Amino acid sequence: METILIFIFFMTYKVLIADDESVSRRVVRNLLEIEKGVEIVAEAATGTEALGKILHYKPDIIYLDIRLPEADGFEVLKEISAFHQPAVVFTTIYTQYAIQAFEVAAADYLVKPFSELRFKMSFERAKQTLSFGRSKEADNPVARRPGELKYLKRILVKEKQKQLFINLENVLYIQAEGNYIALHTESKKFIICEKLFQLEDRLNPADFVRVSRSHLVNLAHVREIESYFNGEFFVFLNNGTRLKWTRFYKDNLRFFYTREV
Repeated sequence: METILIFIFFMTYKVLIADDESVSRRVVRNLLEIEKGVEIVAEAATGTEALGKILHYKPDIIYLDIRLPEADGFEVLKEISAFHQPAVVFTTIYTQYAIQAFEVAAADYLVKPFSELRFKMSFERAKQTLSFGRSKEADNPVARRPGELKYLKRILVKEKQKQLFINLENVLYIQAEGNYIALHTESKKFIICEKLFQLEDRLNPADFVRVSRSHLVNLAHVREIESYFNGEFFVFLNNGTRLKWTRFYKDNLRFFYTREV
């Protein structure tokens, strides 16, 4: 018991602050610096910037504004959900998003301006959320054996008056198109009404890899990868299609080296 208590006391939490107002970021930073065991790994002023930095730094806790340029806080969480699930504390001047925030399992919801005591409470709740999540994962044998999860092998799509099954092994890449997804095969494009992150959760990561916010590629159909610049690549598929692999998802390059052929 004593060993566990010592471990918790010295635990360091990586924290990211995302807010489009520099003053608000400074307030959160100053309050975090009072807390013990905090490492502020990054700050972001837009939703796109937050997305990239979350995927890069993998923070334990995020203080996230809801109204962000380019992508709001909820969109950011949707995009990262398949890759990283930190404890999230929303910070906002609006009260009307509280229910939606807790529907996505936010640790807390801070309405600006907030007191130092209220902020401290939010930080404690974020730590409790992390502890609870880790204990559930430890108690769940399925979570410890991801290879045993069942993934989709085919998808049902509608085409005029028909319903067709598309084998995923024949899909070269998958593209987000607003509230829809396009499945690209050698000869045709099929549209389904679903979000990309929702489908991604049900695909085998050994087969389909995210290369950008809008694209998943089937590794079996990748011919070559070409370096671009600033940590980005071009992915060339067997049919000649070229897709950009953005630097925010460069960690996924490891799947090419672990794929069994």
